[in-house]
Amino acid sequence: MSVVDATAAGTTIEPGPGREALHRWVDQVASLTEPDQVVWCSGSDAENRALLDAMVTSGSLIALDPGLRPDSYLARSDPADVARVEDRTFICSVDEADAGPTNNWRDPAAMRADLTDRFRGSMRGRTMYVVPFSMGPIGGAISQVGVQVTDSPYVVVSTRIMTRMGDDALTQIDEDTVWVPAMHSVGMPLVTDDGDRITDVPWPSNETKTIAHFPETREIWSYGSGYGGNALLAKKCFALRIASSMARDDGWLAEHMLLIRVTTPAGKVLHVAAAFPSACGKTNFAMMTPTVPGWKVETIGDDIAWLRPGADGRLWAINPEAGFFGVAPGTGPDTNPAAMSTVRSGTVFTNVAMTLEGDVWWEGASETPPRHLIDWRGQPWEPGSATPAAHPNARFTVAAERCPTISDDWDSPDGVPIDAIVFGGRRATNVPLVAEAEDWEHGVFFGSTISSEQTAAAEGPVGELRLDPFAMQPFCGYNMADHWAHWLRVGDRLGTKAPRVFRVNWFRKSTDGDYLWPGFGENVRVLEWIAGRLDGSADVRWSPVGGLPGVGDLDLDGLDLDGFALDALFAVDPAAWTDEAEQLREHFDRFGARVPARLRARLDQLVRRLEEAA
Repeated sequence: MSVVDATAAGTTIEPGPGREALHRWVDQVASLTEPDQVVWCSGSDAENRALLDAMVTSGSLIALDPGLRPDSYLARSDPADVARVEDRTFICSVDEADAGPTNNWRDPAAMRADLTDRFRGSMRGRTMYVVPFSMGPIGGAISQVGVQVTDSPYVVVSTRIMTRMGDDALTQIDEDTVWVPAMHSVGMPLVTDDGDRITDVPWPSNETKTIAHFPETREIWSYGSGYGGNALLAKKCFALRIASSMARDDGWLAEHMLLIRVTTPAGKVLHVAAAFPSACGKTNFAMMTPTVPGWKVETIGDDIAWLRPGADGRLWAINPEAGFFGVAPGTGPDTNPAAMSTVRSGTVFTNVAMTLEGDVWWEGASETPPRHLIDWRGQPWEPGSATPAAHPNARFTVAAERCPTISDDWDSPDGVPIDAIVFGGRRATNVPLVAEAEDWEHGVFFGSTISSEQTAAAEGPVGELRLDPFAMQPFCGYNMADHWAHWLRVGDRLGTKAPRVFRVNWFRKSTDGDYLWPGFGENVRVLEWIAGRLDGSADVRWSPVGGLPGVGDLDLDGLDLDGFALDALFAVDPAAWTDEAEQLREHFDRFGARVPARLRARLDQLVRRLEEAA
């Protein structure tokens, strides 16, 4: 094994007293995994270009036509490695109860022993890259640092897009720095135990996959997958699962939230954080093009927010990422024109289709598909084919700074002050278009009961709620009920300076099954009412489920929305809500005595109000 000369491919920063622990760890990982060489990544343009060129040469990447899609590439994964593997994702807390009922748990000692065996020799014949990165602006008040070791150059170039990666991040590590060690291997060595060479494949992976998080020691071990969510350990693994545990211990919040900056026609600026489960329009909302003249929505982040009480007593937030790892299918010029502009260049696409001219395509990219494509598996595809051209979870990885709607304060080291927090789910019934919480505690109740409902028998009983509290169920690194208690503590600390909290639902349907609300850029009308509530210019009428817009307070000018649809959007059916309240009680009961009494009291209050309204 050799360490590649820094001037050729890696960092020029020498080991120092504050990095001794880091170098010991890297040496230990290299001794275990047995790579041919170790490269410390600097994050330089030259290093990135060399990695991209090497992957094109090896067949791991396809360079797209530079005239059609400049500086962009296509990767095709193994068909068995296309998404997060939630059933193989573990929270290895010392106490099983600390993981809670929504996480898979294994004893940390047993998991370490198992993974140590799997990692042994896993990088033979490969290069081990050492990738220092900062989550959040370098040196920022809310930022954290980590170091990932990986044998995947795809992970290296993607991490460079998604984080502040390289020398600048490494300089943040000294003897006083808490940094997160993240170990990753695709689990396909190129040299056998007998010393025989194995031919590499474009997308190496292993049928046995495990992603393990150790919250007490802030470690991540990921084996067997090359896919983003499992292999880009800075993202969900660090920025949510490990960071949520860090936040619990240190008094801040790591959340599955978008961040936007909203400017009113009068020039007033607001910052909004919003939590939506998957398939609820988070990226579209983050990159909204408002339809109402005079309003401006700018993007700070589309997926993750870290929020911390500031010296002024307000809640401040950053987007800890530096890029977007977005789902391509469904993204198009009508649904998200900003995203389509963002990926015009400098993008790594994964599992989308390719045109014969060397561009990319996916379902939703245009109304009519090209006549001939190469699908995500590398096979010829034509309209009418039995399978989609792009995998449903096909992705684009692109720098945030390329987004035309990016806010000029998106990279602020201090973050931005949050004025409002919004929760939402995909609900065909019951939940109004928008409702305001009475206070922070009521808002935490909103967050703890985020849900979508089954709409087809294939998904389960129609109408059954799928609870995804705070949109964090797959990502919280500790017991969800403790997470709710932590939110209550943060609110107690913020007091009267806490952001106002709202709940939205873009997906309510008529009895005919049609969506009642047009959504997309029209959602700015809901933001307009929220802004009015913050400055006191908009009225509210209180219902059992929260505060609804007063008559005439929701701007509907130019919308083809009749009175029936408007009434249906805000209808609160006490009988249907009483049934829902029983499902919410079962939801709370799943977490037992760890559910904060204040939230159970809010549920009891909801039931009483429904009885009074019946």
